[in-house]
Amino acid sequence: MNKFRNKYRNSSARASFWDYGWNAAYFVTICTKNRAFWFGDVVNGRVELSAIGHIANSCWHEIPNHFPFVKLGAHIVMPNHIHGIVIIDKPEGGESNDGGADVGTQDFASLRPYKPPQDHPKPKNQFGPQSKNLASIIRGFKIGVTKDGLKIDPDFAWQPRYHDHIIRNKPSYHRISRYILNNPENWDRDKLNVNNQ
Repeated sequence: MNKFRNKYRNSSARASFWDYGWNAAYFVTICTKNRAFWFGDVVNGRVELSAIGHIANSCWHEIPNHFPFVKLGAHIVMPNHIHGIVIIDKPEGGESNDGGADVGTQDFASLRPYKPPQDHPKPKNQFGPQSKNLASIIRGFKIGVTKDGLKIDPDFAWQPRYHDHIIRNKPSYHRISRYILNNPENWDRDKLNVNNQ
């Protein structure tokens, strides 16, 4: 744990070598506080969304309206979390693609290797203002859901952080997409299902 303003805080889960404003496909998982079942339930392998679950689903689809450089891949709203693929696809390339490939079409061939080359510019947005990057997208989404979710139940809340994974190639993209879409069928074995613990 690190200290910030003389208080202990958890170290960032983000990759320090990566600028999360760069063009790439990101697999994100966003959980509710204490993994409470705010979004509905899984019945016979299908998600039955609650009122707040419908809000979350609607807000997810609206992300590109607020962030025009974003395309969406597969997503699923589960009882206490959301899995989704967020594709940052800025016209200028977002400084992540060596060959200017279109990430929106899942052309992952030019995504930066795990360790960027020595001459590559340092990642931006590591600290300070977070805009036009993955953190700002997730923050905007969570704010939208919270605003309307609190009208339904004043106790609704998110877990403060989210999990992300930088998708590096087509096989990984397709494997993660299948995982997301099959999540309801595997709910009984899901580690995020607090009923399994």
